[in-house]
Amino acid sequence: MASYISDDLRSGALVYHRLPRPGKLEIQATKPLANQRDLALAYTPGVAAVCEAIAADPALAAELTCKQNLVAVVSNGTAVLGLGNIGPLASKPVMEGKAVLFKKFAGIDVFDIEIDANEVDHVVTVVAALEPTFGGINLEDIKAPECFEIETRLREKMGIPVFHDDQHGTAIIVAAAIVNALFLGSKKIDEVKIVTSGAGAAAIATLNLLVSMGAKRENIWVTDIEGVVYEGREKLMDPYKGAFAQKTEARTLAEAIVGADIFIGLSAGGVLKPEMLKAMGERPLIMALANPTPEIMPDIAREARPDAMICTGRSDFPNQVNNVLCFPFIFRGALDAGATQINEEMKIAAVNAIAELARETPSDVVARAYGGDTPVFGPNSLIPSPFDPRLIQRVAPAVARAAMESGVSQRPIADFDAYLESLDRFVFRSGLVMKPIFTSARQAPKRVIYAEGEDERILRAAQVVVEEGIARPILIGRPAVVDTRLERFGLSIRPNRDFDLINPDDDPRYRDYVQTYVDVAGRQGVTPEIARTLVRTTPTVIAALAVIRGDADVMLCGVEGRFIRHLRHIRTIIGKAPGVQDVAALSMLLTPKGAFFLCDTQVTMDPSAEDLAEIATLAAAHVRRFGIEPRVAMLSHSDFGARDDERARKMRRAAQILADRDPNLMVDGEMEGDSALVPEMRERVLPGSRLQGVANILVMPNLEAANIAYQMVKVFGDSLPVGPILLGSGRPAHILTPSVTARGVVNMTAIAVVEAQNI
Repeated sequence: MASYISDDLRSGALVYHRLPRPGKLEIQATKPLANQRDLALAYTPGVAAVCEAIAADPALAAELTCKQNLVAVVSNGTAVLGLGNIGPLASKPVMEGKAVLFKKFAGIDVFDIEIDANEVDHVVTVVAALEPTFGGINLEDIKAPECFEIETRLREKMGIPVFHDDQHGTAIIVAAAIVNALFLGSKKIDEVKIVTSGAGAAAIATLNLLVSMGAKRENIWVTDIEGVVYEGREKLMDPYKGAFAQKTEARTLAEAIVGADIFIGLSAGGVLKPEMLKAMGERPLIMALANPTPEIMPDIAREARPDAMICTGRSDFPNQVNNVLCFPFIFRGALDAGATQINEEMKIAAVNAIAELARETPSDVVARAYGGDTPVFGPNSLIPSPFDPRLIQRVAPAVARAAMESGVSQRPIADFDAYLESLDRFVFRSGLVMKPIFTSARQAPKRVIYAEGEDERILRAAQVVVEEGIARPILIGRPAVVDTRLERFGLSIRPNRDFDLINPDDDPRYRDYVQTYVDVAGRQGVTPEIARTLVRTTPTVIAALAVIRGDADVMLCGVEGRFIRHLRHIRTIIGKAPGVQDVAALSMLLTPKGAFFLCDTQVTMDPSAEDLAEIATLAAAHVRRFGIEPRVAMLSHSDFGARDDERARKMRRAAQILADRDPNLMVDGEMEGDSALVPEMRERVLPGSRLQGVANILVMPNLEAANIAYQMVKVFGDSLPVGPILLGSGRPAHILTPSVTARGVVNMTAIAVVEAQNI
């Protein structure tokens, strides 16, 4: 079993998969079933017309069913991650995870199918019989060498794409990194010496792809657990690795690697030694891809060979080789072009698209999303980030075009400009909007103080914050209580080592905090006696004082108690940012259709037009930190002058104030909610609106509307709430709500850290 998983991560993973409902997937209807006619259309008798149409012309299944956007992720559980042959049932969580990635990154629907079949013939028979249901097959976690024959035979039998991601996904990303490493090293693929450690499915597929791209078999040296694959070797041999057998006296990796330009490690941690690196050629590429421990750690490799370019499979080092860079987008292009297979031309097109994207100047959207520090193309940036939103815009069209040019497309794309525009719907609609925020937070972690440090959610969040490296937690709580609860919840973090602890009953800074409180709030009714009492009894006061004294950079509170009470302390102690009339609250909802920001959901009861313009300005600044271009809609019961009462005019004035203040900001109003969210409807009402696309900042006319809308969408809209994000405070300070989860605390921590970085 995966012994490298910590106890707290293990327990957290079990909770994550168990609650609020088991598993990670569900099936949702895409058509209404609201009345008898809907039922008659969806099922009998109306569905018969659809069945007859498909029987007469099978190609219509792509238009009339979900087949062409439906992929089967199939496994027999014989080679699951680092767990080995654990069987099909135990592999199901991994296959569900793969399904989630398909959906999140490329909008592809997936059924995960775990089959109790180990023999090649049995697997082929079962999977081939699924062809009428699916537009493509993703084989997953099937052991070598059987996986080679299974895929080959299925490709021969089936008229839809069959893709073993463990082979080809890895091969494509490795090849893209090699293309760029050769570019930087001024080397040619037909001249370089390539050495592998590992001869499993991924390694052999990688070598086959490199050969199809021009690498010479005589320059490729394969090693495995038995050493060099050489002519005449009998132990642990099969035809697939035998194709790369060398006529040589070399028997070890150390002997084979002499003079090598490229090392590809798909084996086990620690097998590549520093002295081996010293024997390699100039500016070598070292791809140490074993997980969780690479064949050699990057710092050790760098010390041995400062001129090396280094890739790993881990997200905490540069140049992460991650299959998610390609498999969702390969399938997206193949399905959209109606491809009958994923051939070498399509794989090479994906390689080149990924390599070329890495060489592009990072877009302003990506740069903003990653804190303005997105690495430019070079030894530490050979391949794009797995979360670069441009991947789908580059890889899917390249694959679709290659399918068309190689003659395997059944539905060629007639208008590529329109197709490219259609792919825009996936950008920042992945539900992974928080990823760039976390990346930015890791670049310069801040000290985050949590007022309710004894709460279970805060403690669990602190564990994740430490593991992610996004902040240094400071907890307010009684040491004995915190220690007891850490033990009870099975958490490994400890005070003074992983986080700092402020004991409200006995802290040496007590007198200083009391004096600071009197200094900042003495003219607002806070007497020394009141200050002494509150500094002992009110964690929010302690947290706010810690921030203004410089003992912490950010504060989070609100897990317990009323929002307005916490807000009162923040206003009194931290105050407002210069030039801001008042603070406001921005609530974020991550929905299947993208990220939406609602304001003001917590603070201003009945804002004026000027207030609304200021709130929207502050909200737009926050939204840009996510790498999202703000699109502001001033919402009303009136649609562009349909009503002329004072409430409608207020929203109209707010839109105009904001447009005058920032002519480059997309903003319009007053408008109804559907006009904000459905561009086609808005265009019918008011052609040429200043707002283009779907609005993502929804400014409500008053607190009642904002809060009600937020709470209802949160419950009914399959949405993940983030926030509230407090806008306009003098220092980063945010008030959570009692319903927040540990995950919500972690998300707000990352947001607050990035905010503090920008001060």
